[in-house]
Parts: sequence; C-alpha cells; structure tokens
Amino acid sequence: MQINPEGARPLTRRRLLTGAAGVAAAGALAGTFGAPLPAQAAGDGHGLRIVDRNENGGRLQYYRFATDAIQWDPAVNVLLPDGYHTSNKRYPVLYLLHGGNADFRTFHMNDNIINLTAGREIIVVMPDAATGWYSNPVSSNTGPRNWETFHIAQLLPWIESNFRTFAEYNGRAVAGFSMGGFGALKYAAKYYGHFCSVSSHSGPASLRRDFGLVVHWANLSSAAVELGGGTVYGAPLWDEARVSADNPVQRIGSYHNKRIFLAAGTSPDPVNWFDTVNETQVLAGQREFRAALGRAGIPHEWREVPGGHYFRHELFVQDLNGMLGRLRRAG
Repeated sequence: MQINPEGARPLTRRRLLTGAAGVAAAGALAGTFGAPLPAQAAGDGHGLRIVDRNENGGRLQYYRFATDAIQWDPAVNVLLPDGYHTSNKRYPVLYLLHGGNADFRTFHMNDNIINLTAGREIIVVMPDAATGWYSNPVSSNTGPRNWETFHIAQLLPWIESNFRTFAEYNGRAVAGFSMGGFGALKYAAKYYGHFCSVSSHSGPASLRRDFGLVVHWANLSSAAVELGGGTVYGAPLWDEARVSADNPVQRIGSYHNKRIFLAAGTSPDPVNWFDTVNETQVLAGQREFRAALGRAGIPHEWREVPGGHYFRHELFVQDLNGMLGRLRRAG
C-alpha cells in the first residue's frame, strides 16, 4: 500500500544520494539538535558495512549500508531519546516501518516524528524498505532485494550492537503504516520472540481475502517499482507456503502475549480511487483479523476513525503511550 499522508508528496528512493549530498538530504534535521559528536561511533557488522553516515550530538542519526542482501545501499534513520548522549541508560526500541513508494526519511520529513516522540524514552529505528513488502521476493530482475533478511538478520542485531538497547522480547516493538503496517504484523508473528508489541496503522492484515487482492497488489507494485518484473509471491501462481507464512490472519496463534494495536479509516475519499481501494481493503482485512483474534481470546486495541489512507498522528501518539506501557522501561 502506498504512503500518501494528507498534503504530502510521496518520497522515492531513486532520489537518494550518497556522500555529502546524502548527509545533507537525510541528516539535515539531525545537525540542528546538538553540537558534539557522540562518544562512540557506530561500527560495521552483521553483514552491514557503513558507507555514509551523519552522527551528531542530537537525536537523529543517519546511516547508509552496503549489504549483500540488497543490490543498492539502503539507509536507516535512528532517532534517539532526549538525553541519550549524556546518560548511561538502556532504552526500548521501536522499529517504525514506512509504506510503499517511500523511504527511511518519510516519518521525519512528512510526519514530524521528532516532535511526536519528544520526551519519550525510546529509540525509534526507521529503515529503508523500498516497495519490497518486507519480504525476500520469489524473483527479482534487479539483483538482491531481500528486505526481510536486511531488517531481521542484519539491521536488528546491528542496532543492538551499536546502541544502548534491551536486546530482549520486552525491549522491542514494531509498528508501521500501510505496507509497513503489514510488515509489522508479519514480522511480529513470523519472528515471535523479537517483538512484544505490534501496531498496524492502515496496514493490510489479510492477504487472501477478495481472491487475494493484497497478494496481487504486492506482486504488481513490487514488480513495477522494485523488482524489474519479478514478484514478491510469484506469478501467475503464488508460492502458497510463503503467502501462508506471511498472512497475519493465518498466524493468529503467534499473537498471544503481545500488545496489539490496529487503526483504519472508515471513509476514504470517494473521488480518489487509490485512497478508496486502499483503505476499503485495509478496513475489511483488519476487521477479519480482529474477529479471528477475538475468537482466539487474544486481547487487542483498535480504532476505526473517519478518513482514508493516511498516517494519523493522534493515533500514533495513543499507540506510543501503549507501547511504552508494555515495553521495558529505560534505565
């Protein structure tokens, strides 16, 4: 699902730059928040080699990596809590996942994540994912695009090696918008021991409903934008095992003992077909998912609010409060 917050122009990874220009584009906000460099610079590891960075004494840190998992060099913004550089505390971590046709900068450029998290004792990690649906695709004609490997096997342990975190179940949350909301639900179920809290803001929760509409959309969007005609799940025939492994409604048992937050809009713009198709499908899939959670006796929070397919700041703040109530406290 494509990210398109109200009034915001979509960001595309094709405009990303490396070197000094990349630092200026991706880390400009970071430099306004402090002067001294952090005491210890981040290092390579876990299959990641840093090729560009902007580390500073403020909150927003930027890194770009060379990795065998992705043909091009993906990036990440790491938003530190106030006082990180002068404290000895460890902090819980939120992995915040963007929607399609967006990139690692989306939440700080479009959604003011710096102010939304001010005063909160949590590290927020915002990685690139292109339009890859948080998956290792069945096929790619543009080289490796193994986003699931990059996020789970490489980036997560790299974060825990380079920042003061709690490397445990109760120390991690995952959330996302649109395609990223799906990614959050998928990662939380597929990697059960990694995340104690999962949140999906206008993210699909059911891949197979309506004759697999979301699977078709994942295949088409990834083929057009990311994979050069390759697909996430395979076409014309799907890899059924992969769909089942990734499908939240087929993984209900994997959501036991987690905090779950779901949000969707009830009134997409009837003139905007893209908004209508996206949020109508999201709402129906989340209702199906919620019903399955209810039958399994799994507690969950949910919001249905007016509007269409965009990231709602007020619901994110509610969600963040709930995450912090579930996560291990900084200390």
